[in-house]
Amino acid sequence: MNRHHDVQRVTFTKDEMELTVDGATHRFDLKAVSLRLFQAAQTERERYEISPSGYGIHWPLIDEDLSIDGLLGISHSPVFGFKKAA
Repeated sequence: MNRHHDVQRVTFTKDEMELTVDGATHRFDLKAVSLRLFQAAQTERERYEISPSGYGIHWPLIDEDLSIDGLLGISHSPVFGFKKAA
């Protein structure tokens, strides 16, 4: 399976999440990104899983999911031209 993104690191300060993905580091205001992560304990924040496809991050202790594309502001156009099966 090809990975959509390569997440190298996710770290937290009190109010920010730092994400290193595809070789670039990005910082996000936790309150703006996820109120659950903002309110979570540091141990809850540090327990995360990267999806096998590289599309997202899951925090099982607080039941939170974030998409990498959503965090990075990447949008995808709908695909047109599907053919109906005969």
